[in-house]
Amino acid sequence: MTPLSRAKESLKSLHTKSCPDFIIDARFTSPIQMFRNLVSLNVGTSCHYPNDDNRCASKLDNDDVTELTISLPKLKSLFLGGLCTENTCVTTAACLLQISVHCLRLRDLEIHFNTTNIVDDLKMISGDPRFQELRSLPKCTLLFFDAFSMPLALDEPGFKAVINGMTNIFPCLEYCVGSDPAWIELSERLVRLRRT
Repeated sequence: MTPLSRAKESLKSLHTKSCPDFIIDARFTSPIQMFRNLVSLNVGTSCHYPNDDNRCASKLDNDDVTELTISLPKLKSLFLGGLCTENTCVTTAACLLQISVHCLRLRDLEIHFNTTNIVDDLKMISGDPRFQELRSLPKCTLLFFDAFSMPLALDEPGFKAVINGMTNIFPCLEYCVGSDPAWIELSERLVRLRRT
């Protein structure tokens, strides 16, 4: 076997360090997909460096995330960069369903996704025929979701829709962590839901 062939089979953990101007996009994630036995993928990058105009480092879309998670079904830990407040990324909550059904062993997750239309995105997942087969598949047992500084703005019906959507995607979800007050409120409601 060549060294690359051995690495394809044996590599279990891949961690990258943070550096300025680093972008998480399909050109970065495509080569990683050959390491099908990865258990941990940690892309350590931050969106905010001095003089960077508050750019978001995540340039993945839902299709990119789908391809990555289909290729890496043994993942237990997936960190795709430090989550930020920019809400400019093109991934949506729809990518969470792909992650849940393709990475059944997943225990830790950090991923950028745009929360601007989170209520509509989650409702679309539950009603769109394109997601019907995915909705019926087994899902991962992720217990908590860490949103860090991702923004979240919800009214009362929005809280209910997001709780329903998130628990449909992650049936074992017990709480969320995030700096935005809406994530804190969402987490408190999830905890109360699990206690009833």
